[in-house]
Amino acid sequence: MPLTSTDSLVRAAAEAGTGIGAFNVVQLEHAEAIVTGAETAGLPVIAQISENTVRYHGSLAPIGLATLALARAAGVPVAVHLDHAESAELVREAVELGFTSVMFDASKLPYEENVAATRKVTAHCHEHGVHVEAELGEIGGKDGAHAPGVRTDPGEARAYTAATGVDALAVAVGSSHAMATRDAALDYALIAALREAVPVPLVLHGSSGVDDAGLVRAVAAGMRKINISTHLNRTFTGAARSALAADERLSDPRRYLGPAREAMASEVARLLTVLHGGDSARQRGHSV
Repeated sequence: MPLTSTDSLVRAAAEAGTGIGAFNVVQLEHAEAIVTGAETAGLPVIAQISENTVRYHGSLAPIGLATLALARAAGVPVAVHLDHAESAELVREAVELGFTSVMFDASKLPYEENVAATRKVTAHCHEHGVHVEAELGEIGGKDGAHAPGVRTDPGEARAYTAATGVDALAVAVGSSHAMATRDAALDYALIAALREAVPVPLVLHGSSGVDDAGLVRAVAAGMRKINISTHLNRTFTGAARSALAADERLSDPRRYLGPAREAMASEVARLLTVLHGGDSARQRGHSV
């Protein structure tokens, strides 16, 4: 199946009243698990690579091109997204490589500077048919740069999307990045108010801290793209630890990364089904 545009996946979710899962790639096994899990569920997915992961690998191209290749070979629609990029240069590289969307994060800047920088990046991406996500209202847990307890103001969000021309907006509604427990308390009334105020799809970051019931309720309230990373990393690492603990002589990485990949793929499939209200695409069909 050809690489699918992020815009089509997010807007299809909005039309259907469902959520589209966006899961982070850290290494090749993650990308494989995301695609396999989506194929198992028979549902579309977004595989995303963060600027932090780019730093880990030293460059975007190797992990980016591998993820794009897996997306193009997948049996379900897969989009490839650049997550939390603060560098406009990195955004341009992702566009050149063929990413279908970028999240440009200028949230550390004062409001007017955020608007100006985001508008410039958005104009460049739109020239190349690339979907742009941005952030307003800081989301907790990002190395102290995002203040806990911040909430996005609906009026400001509406003005921001109009001023920048972005295609999707990540908003602060009570979740926090890198949570190891699934007990975040979301403001569902605020999500509904933002949905009414903002003319573009809403994105929930920090979704690892939200339990299944909370995810379902967030989607019902108006969230469309649901970002999950830490929860899947914990699933992956837990399976690797179990494999290593079961055999202290184990040294072949395939013997512990394989089970880790399988565990993550299973959880990806389960989460995608949760975000689609418990129905698989085989039951209800997926069109983009």
